[in-house]
Amino acid sequence: MKKIGAWFRDQNAYFLVGLAMTGLAVMLGILSFFWTPYGTTAMSAAERFHGPSLRHIFGTDNFGRDIFSRVMQGIGTTVIVSSLIVLISAGAGILIGAITGYFGGLLDEVIMRVTDAINSFPSILLALVVISILGRGKQNVIFSLGIVFTPSYVRIVRSEFIRLRDADYIMRARLMGVKKLRILFVHILPNIFSVFWVSVTIGFNNAILAESGMSYLGIGVQHPEASLGNMLSDAQGYLGRAPWYALSSGLTIVWIVLGFALLSEGIRRKQEGRK
Repeated sequence: MKKIGAWFRDQNAYFLVGLAMTGLAVMLGILSFFWTPYGTTAMSAAERFHGPSLRHIFGTDNFGRDIFSRVMQGIGTTVIVSSLIVLISAGAGILIGAITGYFGGLLDEVIMRVTDAINSFPSILLALVVISILGRGKQNVIFSLGIVFTPSYVRIVRSEFIRLRDADYIMRARLMGVKKLRILFVHILPNIFSVFWVSVTIGFNNAILAESGMSYLGIGVQHPEASLGNMLSDAQGYLGRAPWYALSSGLTIVWIVLGFALLSEGIRRKQEGRK
């Protein structure tokens, strides 16, 4: 307990507030896979458009469904989809960035020109093009956004590998005959994570906003599965009659995005404090 208390005392306010906000959201999302106060698809004509109350703390929607239960499921969907997007893009970014940054040469030039071409298009527009080819659905959103976000990770990892590939300890490892793959993933890779984690938390923000946008447009998560984006889309037709419907999903998106933004800022400040 003393070690835990000391760890919390060492963190800055940005990190702690961001951790609390994202932690609460993630816990609700995980809990939704096992339990929600009401069934997420349970409809009741008698309870349509009930305002927030002790019985339904976020109110009910146009089908009489409990909005809080659907927000929980929406958080779970968003967290899973965003995690897979970040896993794909960050994993590919590490692999490609490590190879191009360490070896350089023609392969580096070709891959950098490809990443420049991808970055020249707005990410959402490029993802829409990919989805228009593959079709709607959660899996295609994950795949398309994973591709679109990969170049940003490639550039970060590449720059760090270029910076470290001629470091003294790497030169000594080469002289000792250490294999190149071991140098890449054992000697260099662990030393870039302090920089990389900031990019990952920012990447979660981008993935959450992109997934919510896709679902809002009707090409992401499909009904009857709830996501924060498609809930916000459904709610826009009832802003005058049931404003709590849009506020519940919209403010949840803001909460999660703000939490990850504070978390990334806290990590960045902590790293600057160590320098």
